[in-house]
Amino acid sequence: MSRCPKESLRPLTQHERQALQRIVRSGSERADVVARAREVLAVALGASYRAAADGAHRRSAEAVAKLVARFNREGLVALEPHGRGGPKPQYDAQARERILAEARRAPDPARDGTASWSLMTLRRALRRAPDGLPRVSTYTIGQVLHASGYRWLAARSWCETGRAVRKRRAGTVKVTDPDSEAKKKSDRACLPRGRSALSGGMDAR
Repeated sequence: MSRCPKESLRPLTQHERQALQRIVRSGSERADVVARAREVLAVALGASYRAAADGAHRRSAEAVAKLVARFNREGLVALEPHGRGGPKPQYDAQARERILAEARRAPDPARDGTASWSLMTLRRALRRAPDGLPRVSTYTIGQVLHASGYRWLAARSWCETGRAVRKRRAGTVKVTDPDSEAKKKSDRACLPRGRSALSGGMDAR
């Protein structure tokens, strides 16, 4: 019987922990992705590889050890399927702009089933649209939104930072912070080297 690698799980960032917990609670995420998230969380709480595998209804402690080593290198990307279902979709600038266009569109409650966008409703809308992205994931959508300055607010809606709606005597107008782009670049520059803009975490203010 082969021995499991002895590599220990590195400390999770707050964003990683929150993302893993969301995936575990998700009712629509892939079962294998949920199982991997459950395993990583279990190991982070001090469980052995064997106990983590049992808790996620998996057979192999070695697979958990390999997942831990991959998570240490890749972060949340390690939860995605490897070597199955064809090549992993790559999203270019045009695809990212398509995601942003959908997020900027005001949802139609009758058609979209919601009055404000969430990652799940955005994914459903993008997968259903004739010109959409049939294989896009909530992780990719969140990554694109964060890189473009969007934040998830306590009001359960996505808001583009630097822009707001204000009431004036002449009516409702959109105002833009002229320094918003410089602030975004400054925020990204403060991130530790090797971390993406997404790894800074979602603003649940």
